Order: sequence, then C-alpha cells, then structure tokens
Amino acid sequence: MHTFTLGGKTISVFPGREPGAPVIYLNTFSGEGEQIWQAAQAAGFPPFTLVAVSDLDWNHDMAPWDSPPVFKNAPPCTGGANDYLQLLTAEIIPLAEKELPEAAKWRGIAGYSLAGLFAVYAIYQTDLFSRVGSMSGSLWFPGIKDYIFSHEPKHRPDCLYFSLGDRESKTRNPLLQSVQQNTKEIRAFYQSQGIDTVFQLNPGNHYNQATERTAAGIGWLLNR
Repeated sequence: MHTFTLGGKTISVFPGREPGAPVIYLNTFSGEGEQIWQAAQAAGFPPFTLVAVSDLDWNHDMAPWDSPPVFKNAPPCTGGANDYLQLLTAEIIPLAEKELPEAAKWRGIAGYSLAGLFAVYAIYQTDLFSRVGSMSGSLWFPGIKDYIFSHEPKHRPDCLYFSLGDRESKTRNPLLQSVQQNTKEIRAFYQSQGIDTVFQLNPGNHYNQATERTAAGIGWLLNR
C-alpha cells in the first residue's frame, strides 16, 4: 500500500497481485479503505487494486447539487461533485495508476451513503468507470431519480450494485423514507435497459456493518 495527498485529499493505493487487475475507486467518509481491503482479502476476492480516497468535504464533494439539510442542525449539501470529479479524473486517477505494471482491465467506482450517490452520478459525467457500487446510497437525494431517468451515462455501465439496510426507510424523515422505493425504481430502470443490475437488502439501519456491506458490493462487481 502507498499513500499520497492531492488537492487536500488522502489517496491510499492497495495494489492488486496481478498485472492488469481491475481498479476500484472508493470514496470514504473516514479512511476505512484499509478495513475494506482486509475484508476483501479475507473473503478471497478476485485480484483487484483498491484506490481509497479520504479527507473529503463529505457534504460538498459527494453532492451533485445543493440540497437543504436533511436533519435539524445538520449541514446542507453544497453541490461540489463536479469539481471533485474533475480532480479525481484529471489528477488522482493518473497518479494512482502510474505505478501499476499494466493498464487495468476495467475501472469501477464505489461508495457508501453519499459516496454511493456520487458513484452513480459519476457515470453521467465521465466515461472512465464501467462498474458501479452504491452501498446504502443516498438515493433519497432530491432530484437524483429524475436526473437518472432523463440523462444518458457517458459510457453504458457493464453492471451496477445497489444495497440498503432494511430499516433505512423506516424513519419519520419524509425525505429519507423515499430511499428504498427510489433505489428499487432506479434498479428497475437500469434493468429495463438490459444492464446487469442487482439490489440487495441487508438487515439493519444505515449504520449497521458499513464495512461488510461495502466489501460485499465490491465483491459482486469483481465477480461479474
């Protein structure tokens, strides 16, 4: 593993054992890349390189556009996803892959919570990612479902993985209540286009077993 910093972000590269192994980019809330890498190795996943990005301005870098606070006293989302995506594609990816012995077979993008929302949004802005993992993705985000239904990805994805906890929509917050229905409708939308898509419902709320859920999504992408 080697680490570098760029644009205020910390990037950790966990190289795969085989030349040409796929690369998965994982945006993390608090630097949990190491845990997810260890879980992937313990589970015997096919060889891949993991690039984990941390020190994100979470409610800015992962948000496609501005959105009011979800909870009282919570910060609003200020749409900085396009700016962060520019940093990711133009600077982080070339540096992260510079030391790899061969070009990757394919690139994936994955994330949990708002980073799961960002992973889906990213394929509408760049053609660099062909597989998407959105684990407990914030697909309650105002306007995202309509955006997906009315825009074309820059590159038709090979496959998409969605997951949620089965208690995530059981909340008094009307915005968050929509997350399971939205995720199901988005999954069905991609399936209707013949894209390999799955939706996994896990026990628990948004905060249960985030590492395990993230690793499971990455494992699914690697095994398609």
